[in-house]
Amino acid sequence: MKLGMIGLGKMGGNMAERLRRAGHTVVGYDAFSDVSEVESLAALADALAGDGPRVAWVMVPAGDPTEQTVTDLAALFAPGDLVIEGGNSNWHDSVRRGAALAERGIHFVDAGTSGGVWGLENGYALMVGGTDEAVAIAQPIFDALAPAGGFAHVGPVGTGHFTKMVHNGIEYGMMQAYAEGYELLTRADLGIDVQAALECWQEGSVVRSWLLDLLVAANKADPGFAEIRGVAADSGEGRWTVLEAVNHGVAAPVISAALFARFVSQQDESLAMKAVAALRNQFGGHAVVAEATGPSAHAAQGPAADHG
Repeated sequence: MKLGMIGLGKMGGNMAERLRRAGHTVVGYDAFSDVSEVESLAALADALAGDGPRVAWVMVPAGDPTEQTVTDLAALFAPGDLVIEGGNSNWHDSVRRGAALAERGIHFVDAGTSGGVWGLENGYALMVGGTDEAVAIAQPIFDALAPAGGFAHVGPVGTGHFTKMVHNGIEYGMMQAYAEGYELLTRADLGIDVQAALECWQEGSVVRSWLLDLLVAANKADPGFAEIRGVAADSGEGRWTVLEAVNHGVAAPVISAALFARFVSQQDESLAMKAVAALRNQFGGHAVVAEATGPSAHAAQGPAADHG
């Protein structure tokens, strides 16, 4: 099957290679890469012309890059052609884009894609939304990309990216739990061999997972993570998951706390905690730590219970 892959970064490039290994013909285009096989989207659309529907997989950053790419493809494609959007887009945007393409008779599938840089060898979990007709057009592509059992047609347009959003929210919570356990093992002054403990959990434990495998590998390469700072960026999916939980009245304390922990990591200093320290000093005379000189001379010394 012939497919256009738009976006040849870490994900798109590896996906194109996996498809080629499975015998598919991939025409790659990337406006910012010298590995692009065509010079424009128009040239890509021409290269995909043949007996059947043209199929293009969009794998560019969410937001404006995806919006512009899908808009441009809409002008180049004909009724019956298919656009697959595999980035981490907001599901509301996917519903809107699908409706706009449907008005032109162009099929649209939103494909939540998970697998990261390991997907080339291990395959990609694919959760796709779209009509039965649209999904059937690209089924050979999905079969080549996903490992056995790693593909699901989860519903109509929009559900693929909604499912991927929830997937990433769960990922936030799992990573945070592993990280907190890791720090507790490390901070406890008990002589614990942390690496050995983590490796033990990989076999037979109820907490074993691929994320744990990655933590084991990362700690082995850089014990205690001395080479990196504790700053964790947050992507849109974490925020969107929490917002959707609020909209649907679903309690999601773990995912929410994991998101907020990332916010804290991105601050050099917390203004909120400065305010807490100031309030404790005001109502209870509790000690505060000055910016440069240590405990404030005018504050009460030593621990004390809060008095409200």
